[in-house]
Amino acid sequence: MAQNNSFLTTYLNHLVVERGLAQNTVTSYKRDIELYQIYLVEIGRTFSDISTEEVSGFIGWLRKRKLGESSIARNIVSIRNFHKFVAKEFAIPDPAREVLPPKIPKRLPKAISVAEITKLLESKNGLGIDLRDRALLEMLYASGSRVSELVAIDVDDLNNLVVDGDNAVLTMKVVGKGGKERLIPIGSFAQHAVAQYLTLMRPAIVKSQKERALFLNSNGSRLSRQSAWQIVQNAARSAGIEAIVTPHSLRHSFATHLIDGGADIRVVQELLGHSSVTTTQIYTLVTIDKLRESYATSHPRSK
Repeated sequence: MAQNNSFLTTYLNHLVVERGLAQNTVTSYKRDIELYQIYLVEIGRTFSDISTEEVSGFIGWLRKRKLGESSIARNIVSIRNFHKFVAKEFAIPDPAREVLPPKIPKRLPKAISVAEITKLLESKNGLGIDLRDRALLEMLYASGSRVSELVAIDVDDLNNLVVDGDNAVLTMKVVGKGGKERLIPIGSFAQHAVAQYLTLMRPAIVKSQKERALFLNSNGSRLSRQSAWQIVQNAARSAGIEAIVTPHSLRHSFATHLIDGGADIRVVQELLGHSSVTTTQIYTLVTIDKLRESYATSHPRSK
């Protein structure tokens, strides 16, 4: 057991110091490997004496614990990366090299309709905390940013103006995966909502002029990702939307509605911060699916 802990500590230090991974990512790796340790204890093995067949058995063990296939796949990827590191660092065989994660069926992103988006945004039309929530919702849909990106931005990240003829277009700077920065144009509805929030509410709750976070909680400090999730879900409930709505639903809707409106997929890729256009192409499948549905219900000889 001591050897297991030594291997794990060395690996986690490697992820932080040498690879420079974010703390959330390192924590996820740690959680996966600690679950793997429980499995090893149950079968009486350690990291250095487990066989390939026994590593494969971890998949079945996870399924018995009712984990979803995507969670199982992530766990196996974590274990493969860990064993690869241990094999190289400590010159022992890699029993996980031939163990592949289960294939996950490709799921189409779940977008909500434009009408539902409107209901969601208009559910927050009062003063006080509603101003912040409306600004947050408008920005999620207007930018397609990840919720972690949006709660991380500062007021100064909105000070980028790109002048196009007579029009001043507000852009927002976000830092995405891998520390990559990108600028996202923000539409007039979101601009108005943010301006109201910055003028009428944020000054009333901010406790220190040194606090630069755009979105604040009631204590005057940076809004958390979890709180942003709750704001979205509360708004969906208030709007009477039965579907499960999350911040990622708004990101999906942003991309899907752009594609539906004729936006170039490369532009959508850049706005979403995808490193590969292959990731973005799943949104074209949503549009094709809608075309098929419309054809099937409308064409007299489609059946």
